[in-house]
Amino acid sequence: MNQAADKVNLLDFDRQGLRDYFAQLGEKPYRAEQVMKWIYHRLENDFENMTDVGKSLREKLAAVCYVGPPKSMFDKAAIDGTHKWLLGMDGGNAIETVYIPEPTRGTLCVSSQVGCALNCQFCSTATQGFNRNLSTAEIIGQVWVAAKHLGNVPHQQRRITNVVMMGMGEPLLNFDNVVAAMSLMRDDLGFGLASKRVTLSTAGLVPMIDRLSTESDVSLAVSLHAANDELRTELVPLNKRYPLAELMAACDRYNERRPRTHITFEYTLMKGVNDQPEHARQLIKFMRRVHGRNKVNLIPFNPFPGTRFERSDPTVIRDFQTQLLNAGVLTMLRRTRGDDIDAACGQLKGQVLDRTRRQAEFRKKLEEGSVNAA
Repeated sequence: MNQAADKVNLLDFDRQGLRDYFAQLGEKPYRAEQVMKWIYHRLENDFENMTDVGKSLREKLAAVCYVGPPKSMFDKAAIDGTHKWLLGMDGGNAIETVYIPEPTRGTLCVSSQVGCALNCQFCSTATQGFNRNLSTAEIIGQVWVAAKHLGNVPHQQRRITNVVMMGMGEPLLNFDNVVAAMSLMRDDLGFGLASKRVTLSTAGLVPMIDRLSTESDVSLAVSLHAANDELRTELVPLNKRYPLAELMAACDRYNERRPRTHITFEYTLMKGVNDQPEHARQLIKFMRRVHGRNKVNLIPFNPFPGTRFERSDPTVIRDFQTQLLNAGVLTMLRRTRGDDIDAACGQLKGQVLDRTRRQAEFRKKLEEGSVNAA
């Protein structure tokens, strides 16, 4: 992905960073904003095509920097319009980005890390281990690649109206780069998204939730998946470090600092694991204790090869939702999308690349019979 070791990738800079960089080059700061419009509004990465930039400046930029989005290794389109990209990183690594179209919106799911270290038991990415954090350029570059592709689809008007940091990795473990990329998503000279249309999803890193509430004005989603500590620790091992009481307190503080927003609690329904009436009652109790007008997003589990978990039956899912709604909990049910292209995070990479230690260990356990195949 790097064009030259001694060149600077302009996608690594937010607006102020780009202005500062141009000043270092001896250029007026407004030139940075001129180039920024070309990069994000016109999705141009060739300086020669930036026609209202002087020729001498174009030549200078070409000599010392570049606009380097990730390269697409593989992409798949689903029957329902969902589109998934596998984007190449250095060292033979790859990440995934997914576009989900709806009648009134187009949501892009963006990755923040190569793999993930949290080892949530029901997550395909967890079987692939952790390699490294993504740079700001690699994060915002996913939006650039998707926007460029969607703008070139004949006879279709598809655009990105929402971005969710819900792809591979834990965004709050890559805080600085993620916040810088989200700034570019929201900047008028970047992708111009409203703050409420950029969402960060976390497994529950309490100190970083507090930091996020003071440093970035975006929406927050929390991957809950269970409302009792014993089960949540089994599904989300991070819960052992930051149990539900601490997570709840952090959410309250976030809502106090962001009174006009609400938190979405994501709850993936798995057959016989967390989908029973008692689990719904626990979730209702949890939601009543968290301050603010928050909501629950129920997600049918998306199976992947080798997992022991199964998707809950449709009737069980409906009953679970009805139980929450009857208790006054605002509850949405996410429609399953992209099954024919394995749209759950980590699945496409798992098919194309098999490079990490944990994946090998997972397969070994599967062969030995210590992990049940779905």
